[in-house]
Amino acid sequence: MMLSWCSKKRPRTRTFPWAALLASVAVSLALSWAPPAIAADTAPDWLRAAAHENLPSYDKDAVAVILLDETQMTVRDNGDIETRHRGAARLLRPEAREHYGGIDVDFDRDTKISYLKAWTITAQGREVAVGEKDAVEHGYVDELIYEDVRVKALRFPEANPGNVVGFEYVQRHRPYVFEDDWWFQDEVPVRTARFILQLPAGWEYTADWFNHAEQQPQSLGANQYVWEVRDVPGIEREPEMPGWKSLAGWMGLKFFPRDPVLRAKATGSWKDVGLWYEGLHAPRRVATPEIKAKVAELTAGMSNPVQKMRALTQYAQRQIRYFAIEVGIGGWQPHYAAEVFAHQYGDCKDKVTLLVTMLHEAGIESYDVSIDDHRGMMQAGYPSIYMNHSIIAIRLPDSVNDPTLYAVVNEPQLGRLLFFDPTNEYVPLGYLPSYLQASYALVLAPDGGHFVSTPLLPPAVNRMLRTATFTLTPTGDLSGEMQEIRWGGPAAQDRQIFLKEQPSRRAEVFERFLQGFLPNFTLTSASLGNLEKYDDVLTLHYGFTSPGYAKAAGDMLVVSPRVVGDKYTYLLNLLTATNKPRKYPIEFTEASRQDDVFDIALPAGYVPDGLPEPVKVECSYATYRSETKVADGVLHYKRTFEVKDVLVPTEKLPEVQRFLEQVAADQRSAAVLRRASP
Repeated sequence: MMLSWCSKKRPRTRTFPWAALLASVAVSLALSWAPPAIAADTAPDWLRAAAHENLPSYDKDAVAVILLDETQMTVRDNGDIETRHRGAARLLRPEAREHYGGIDVDFDRDTKISYLKAWTITAQGREVAVGEKDAVEHGYVDELIYEDVRVKALRFPEANPGNVVGFEYVQRHRPYVFEDDWWFQDEVPVRTARFILQLPAGWEYTADWFNHAEQQPQSLGANQYVWEVRDVPGIEREPEMPGWKSLAGWMGLKFFPRDPVLRAKATGSWKDVGLWYEGLHAPRRVATPEIKAKVAELTAGMSNPVQKMRALTQYAQRQIRYFAIEVGIGGWQPHYAAEVFAHQYGDCKDKVTLLVTMLHEAGIESYDVSIDDHRGMMQAGYPSIYMNHSIIAIRLPDSVNDPTLYAVVNEPQLGRLLFFDPTNEYVPLGYLPSYLQASYALVLAPDGGHFVSTPLLPPAVNRMLRTATFTLTPTGDLSGEMQEIRWGGPAAQDRQIFLKEQPSRRAEVFERFLQGFLPNFTLTSASLGNLEKYDDVLTLHYGFTSPGYAKAAGDMLVVSPRVVGDKYTYLLNLLTATNKPRKYPIEFTEASRQDDVFDIALPAGYVPDGLPEPVKVECSYATYRSETKVADGVLHYKRTFEVKDVLVPTEKLPEVQRFLEQVAADQRSAAVLRRASP
């Protein structure tokens, strides 16, 4: 339940990297609701049972195995919840200390820790205990976010390979909404994971399963249920895989009280979730005289709605600094628009609240949008308040037909909606950051939430065009000038890179790029165009010389027409670098188009002796074309690489690998030149 950098606060039940940890069924159920009663340095029976269980063999790369993971949740009739977490893991390799050498337990004014204990059972059978008095307390404060959530961090003693570590802690809290999630899969194998739920009489629940076969609970009587999964494989990190949490197995729980007052805290549909959010957000959108004056100033003399949109979105995006202060329900509820305007800072939902307020004053309606910046986290069939980001959906008037507004969705009830992220300062109006495309979002309207799919912008919108004119000498030296024009995603990505560099060091960015292709070169010029004109294309100009670029052999020169630029060779290397079959899909950043057009003036008297054949290959997710010609003493090279979709399922990986192999072969091809005359 970790926060993203612009997150809306989630209740933190634990922030250690284990998905969970636990004990033998018989022992756990016997002890489920009893308070701990153990000697100071003695491990409890459930931990000893876990430590002595016979285990199957695990992959040699596994750094640890989670032996047991148990969550015991007791819901009181007044809505208070007590949750007991128990866990154990066997450490297999020294690297396990980094992620499995301790736990972090969260608390705030709504969540209290009533018990905290941890133990180590060494390979020799010695037991060592630590408790709350040994914990180090700290808060979540950085340069961008302040929260009232604090942490008690407890390190396991002697967390060495071969030893078993375990913990137990109890939290009590009163949730804002009756829902919770149980994550039972981790990066390492999980032997046993269990969730025990005790509800008051008359309460009901729903349980939804994701990335795992549904398990029916065992009833323990009196509205008490237990779910258990065993031998859950670890999720190994693979390059270019989707977000970890979009792959891990988990169960979502919702509780429905019998009391009608408490039942208002239950959300059964996306409409309900939207109403809950809208109830928190709507009262904060109040325009003060100062806000009205600023809107009038920014839109003075404008009658075109798109002009007004651009003026106001740029203000919220670039003038309101990002800084989050999230205390209590402030993790979900924005500050008043007047406060955000007066202080000139806020988090994602604060920026959206101010922008919605300002657009309304300009006669343009818009909506808050809740979204998760990890694609695959929101599930259409599981309405939840747990989304970590806010953006805006602007309702386009019928008169607006601007072809540069790409991130538009037609919502049946709300009309044409233009999505925009005022938190990302590099992505202008009309575009949507790549990590928010091809995902889900919840538009908050007065009638409730509207669940929509965000668009995947077409390849031509995210484009890079690289052109160059070079001169080749008889000794193989290459020199020339290049120009790159970038639109959309590539422009935003490069702007971020260059703007974060000191102006005096931006030439080093060009040099780092060229180092990937030229073993020997000297940068002779470098400049940028429209760097801070976010609504315009970004241009890069640079020149260089590369001695010995072409290989000379007698009267022959061998030259690669593809001077710079790579089309996913790194991804092919990742797919072929190991004998282990890949387990998870590939996720491209975005749909895009990349064009290279290079002209190389040949040395006098040289003619082609062999040119690469034209190439045209495609797969379901991408296309590639290249062509090399010689005319009037100039070698003309051009190619186009286009990514059409972002998520490649595992069953399609062989097709993509064959495609990339053909692309890589073409990139290695060379033109052979022969000196026909002195």
